[in-house]
Amino acid sequence: MRPGPRVRATTVAAVLREGRLAIASDGQVTVGDVVMKAGATKARLVGRGRVAVGFAGGAADALALVERLEAKLEAHPGNLRRAAVELARDWRTDRALRRLEAMLLVGDPENVLVVSGNGDVIEPDDGIAAIGSGGPYALAAARALAAHTGLDAGTIAREALRVAAGICIYTNDSIDVVTLP
Repeated sequence: MRPGPRVRATTVAAVLREGRLAIASDGQVTVGDVVMKAGATKARLVGRGRVAVGFAGGAADALALVERLEAKLEAHPGNLRRAAVELARDWRTDRALRRLEAMLLVGDPENVLVVSGNGDVIEPDDGIAAIGSGGPYALAAARALAAHTGLDAGTIAREALRVAAGICIYTNDSIDVVTLP
């Protein structure tokens, strides 16, 4: 098994709660040990506004993968899981795609999936996932907030990123949240 991409310099968290999906991302772009930008957008709506996606890793690589995901969504309308599996298969087997270093968090009001270049398509048991250097911190915070509060998906995702920003040097508090009803 080939090692996965070394994803640093961002944090993205997804929370699916009560039929609403929120994907929150920080805005920091880090090159080496220098912050190059504080307000980048790493989460967006795709698939005619029916799917949210967030990415960590190389921006150009991630955007190329988002374009591929959109093509898979067109080929499999209304079937996010199938589109994600097809993307992961291509990503793992295509010689050019294999070199892309990024991870994707994708979701709709029914699914949250982590998609990687190792061929992984992982659906978390609790509808909460996070990727990137601050991912473990955001994941822990989101799970705690979901378990012990009545907050909505967007608020949980935003607050989880704030926690990660306070711990991870590759994550800032310029937080962008996209939601799906």
